[in-house]
Amino acid sequence: MRLHDLTPAQGSTEPRFRVGRGHGSGAGKTSGRGHKGQKSRSGYSAKRGFEGGQMPLARRLPKRGFVNIFAKPLTAVNLGVFERFPDGARVTAEDLLAAGIIKKCPYGLKVLSGGELKTKVTVVASAFSGAAREKIEKAGGRAEVG
Repeated sequence: MRLHDLTPAQGSTEPRFRVGRGHGSGAGKTSGRGHKGQKSRSGYSAKRGFEGGQMPLARRLPKRGFVNIFAKPLTAVNLGVFERFPDGARVTAEDLLAAGIIKKCPYGLKVLSGGELKTKVTVVASAFSGAAREKIEKAGGRAEVG
């Protein structure tokens, strides 16, 4: 069998329907586009958010505040996830990725105080909430910024 011998499975493909081939075909004259209007013209393509000349919804709604398009959000993780690591372990973002706790960590890790921590672990992260730092130190571990 060669590359030129390969064919699609029987019945899996249909030939392209050719429009504009006479009124007997059922798609002649206007070729299924109806009469007049923007959609009947050649070169028409619907632009995203375009509402036919009406003021688009995105421009009608009031805007508030400021959105920093250059923000680099930290990946948040709760304190409870560190329970699965053994005593004395040094846990970094790479360890959490390897364990499947987080899927990606492009800009750094922030530890929040959700859950309980009883194991003595050294947690290395970009940031800690105040309560999370307290809980880690209370359990006998260390919170390192790095």
